[in-house]
Amino acid sequence: MCRNIKTLFNFEPPATDEEIHASALQFVRKLSGFNKPSAANKAAFDRAVHDVAHAAHHLLASLHTQAPARDRAVETEKARERSRARFG
Repeated sequence: MCRNIKTLFNFEPPATDEEIHASALQFVRKLSGFNKPSAANKAAFDRAVHDVAHAAHHLLASLHTQAPARDRAVETEKARERSRARFG
């Protein structure tokens, strides 16, 4: 999976529309192999991003868990610590 796509479920505060769109964009970029599509492919690329973001909204809205919501600041610090341990 693309490393830039982050988990968006069960966070406080919840994922924003911008975060969901950014994840959809990364997913479509990974699938298509395009960082920036050509003019001929732009409409299809943009539609795919929109469709994936729409599906992600529905998914996040329908998921349920008994676990407490994770704190973004704590999870960000954990990720930084993992990165420091991995890359020095």
